[in-house]
Amino acid sequence: MTKTAIIIGSSGLTGSQLLKTLLTSNVYEKVITFVRKSTKISHPRLVQYVVDFDNPESYENLIEGNDMFCCMGTTIKKAGSEEAFEKVDLEYPVQFARAAASKGIKQYSIISSIGANSKSGNFYLRTKGRVEEELRQLPFQSISIFRPSLLLGNRKEFRLGEKISEFAMKIFRVFFIGKLKRYRAISVKKVANAMFSIAQQNTVGFHIYESDEIEEIAAAGN
Repeated sequence: MTKTAIIIGSSGLTGSQLLKTLLTSNVYEKVITFVRKSTKISHPRLVQYVVDFDNPESYENLIEGNDMFCCMGTTIKKAGSEEAFEKVDLEYPVQFARAAASKGIKQYSIISSIGANSKSGNFYLRTKGRVEEELRQLPFQSISIFRPSLLLGNRKEFRLGEKISEFAMKIFRVFFIGKLKRYRAISVKKVANAMFSIAQQNTVGFHIYESDEIEEIAAAGN
């Protein structure tokens, strides 16, 4: 069976890695990306649509395929305000998901965050939790929520706080055992590999994968 994958957030840290994973596999005959501005990426199986994320009507009829992957995410600092952050991390993922569900897409996979909780006192974690709850209501065959800890990879922009955290995580990684394993930093390549692997299992229902589980899934898939 030939399949088509769809990615939103393909230009970000994890999304760009996932795009490489999908294009180098033989599973997907076509990989569709929805972007706000054109990229220089070219591949015989890649179809890129430049659309208005604020206008679902600009992309609804372009959605086709089997599996949708959402790697969208920003920071409040980069977005400029909580409202702008919420638009990228909540509104866009849910809008695309609703459109995908209406088009018969079977699987929806999204990167959330460790600690996501719609009732959290932390705005970031509360927003992530709200996304998860919104998605749970949609009629996909399966919804896969990936909750990684600190993501390791080469970002386009420099984030001092994350660099310090990465350094600390690498030094103290050995102490993150047992229930603390889920707090270990994880590479974006492992997250991308886990998302790819789960999509091939054709699971049914709503599933949450914590960071330590993501690591195990990625290792099993290699």
